[in-house]
Amino acid sequence: MLKLISRFRLKEWLGVLLCALLIVGSVYFDLRIPEYTKEISRLVQSEGHTVNEIWAVGAKMLLLGLASLGVAIITGLLSALIAANFSKRIRNSLFDKVQSFSLEEIKKFSTASLITRSTNDVTQIAMVIAMGLHVLIKAPVMAVWAMAKISVKNVGWTTATAVALVFMIFSIVIIMIIAAPRFRKMQRLIDDVNRDLRENLTGLKVVRAYNAENFQEQKFEQSNSNLTKNSLGAFRAVVFMNPLINMVQNGLTLAIYWLGASIINSAADALSKIGLFGDMITFSAYSTQVIMSFLMMTFIFMFMPRANASAVRINEVLNTQTKISDGILTQGAEKNGEEITGEVEFKNVSFKYPDAQECVLENISFVADKGETVAFIGSTGSGKSTLINLVPRFYDATEGEVLIDGGNVKHYTQEALRNKLGYVPQQAVLYGGTVNDNIAFGDNGQENPTEEEILQAAKVAKCADFIQKMPDGFNSHIAQNGANLSGGQKQRISIARAIARKPEIYIFDDSFSALDFKTDKELRNALKKHTVGATLLIVAQRVGTIMDADKIVVLEQGKMVGIGTHQQLYKTCEIYTQIVNSQLSMEETYERKSNK
Repeated sequence: MLKLISRFRLKEWLGVLLCALLIVGSVYFDLRIPEYTKEISRLVQSEGHTVNEIWAVGAKMLLLGLASLGVAIITGLLSALIAANFSKRIRNSLFDKVQSFSLEEIKKFSTASLITRSTNDVTQIAMVIAMGLHVLIKAPVMAVWAMAKISVKNVGWTTATAVALVFMIFSIVIIMIIAAPRFRKMQRLIDDVNRDLRENLTGLKVVRAYNAENFQEQKFEQSNSNLTKNSLGAFRAVVFMNPLINMVQNGLTLAIYWLGASIINSAADALSKIGLFGDMITFSAYSTQVIMSFLMMTFIFMFMPRANASAVRINEVLNTQTKISDGILTQGAEKNGEEITGEVEFKNVSFKYPDAQECVLENISFVADKGETVAFIGSTGSGKSTLINLVPRFYDATEGEVLIDGGNVKHYTQEALRNKLGYVPQQAVLYGGTVNDNIAFGDNGQENPTEEEILQAAKVAKCADFIQKMPDGFNSHIAQNGANLSGGQKQRISIARAIARKPEIYIFDDSFSALDFKTDKELRNALKKHTVGATLLIVAQRVGTIMDADKIVVLEQGKMVGIGTHQQLYKTCEIYTQIVNSQLSMEETYERKSNK
């Protein structure tokens, strides 16, 4: 918690200082009121005093109470402002940090956990700061100041107060020992609930298609029950705190009055009795304020274990060192006095996932020259998508070099590297907004695409027709993740987004799988005409999608077992021949070869 609080800025520390000064003033006003209570008691019991005198003292008490109330309101508003601004900044820091994470760090924390850390955990911190700035300053100041005032009144009363405090502190410590571990565990259990809920909502179609509602309900019920049991265990322990405080407070009041009755009864004269009675009223008020101060601190201590656990989880994210760091290159190398553009080269590249024993890719080497189309094919799990992910540095190669325009991708700034790329992922990702917003999404260092360029990109991607039939055309609304579109429609809009970017290098990670054969062929023909001079890297399962590529790289169990054109590989690469024969009839294969 202290590490997170150390992120306070100067203006926030100044706000804390101002809160402290205001709280000291509020305590001063609160502690003056019992003194006037004693004065009123003396005026009421003594002869020769008028009602106006009592009203005058009462007016002073009212003014002190109003002053204390006003200061408390200002302190509350100021502490809430500090907490809100700090939590806003922490959320921004978390979001920015997650934006810099590679896929490795994302998988380490999990999406559900990162969502909880950015929302619920930050809320816990904000709540403790808002309450703590008021309570953690006021409670000890009030307790010490009040104890200093009552310690000189009477040894018996002071002893009774001390005994009550020792008993209360001991009881609170026992309760917190029981409750604190459960509060710390609570945030992890919220992660589990968040994960199961998110998984169910994401896969709702599959759940319904397989009649798996009961299974999902049981799964959610388990995580929900774990959170409920843990929460009940924590709050059952804490629930004893309030009656315990009331018992101590009422018991202390009875003890003070019982001792006071004995002391007053033994006084020598009426004047002494009046003074002792006033002292007893004052002492009772001060002792109540001491108990209430500890009660306020108790509520903070109740939330502190959970907030501390949240702070640890937030710091874990903020202090994580990303494996993907920026280089210094902003452009490619030069050749014959001109900048190299659109060239991709793999030099003896091997890669294995973190904590994995075996490499997913081994000794991959090939060159994609500017303007070439290089395709990758192989069985499921052969490493095609993993290979493609090394180009935009979603992961870094374990061995060897990945070169873009003559420079190692590790030496580029991430922004400059990705400005060169137009990436279409395996699963089309769309964002809530309009069609225009989704096609013009992102920034690659150029001016935003115009409406004409967006329309042209949509025509090349073969999605202009269905977009123009939508109610508002290119201004039509797209639901989150494209929920109101089909898989093929989402895929074509994703392709249009890459085209509108006008990159040097296009990366298609199995991006034509949701298209029918006719649309696939038409799109590829249009794409070939539109992307003259650009380099295309295509991962595909269909042989028909990649037969016209300049180079085809065949992968098997992470190794490159063939590279060449379709005709060359069909004759020389057994694995490629098997793939072709499994997808195309011999007659269709012959016709395609003849057409070439």
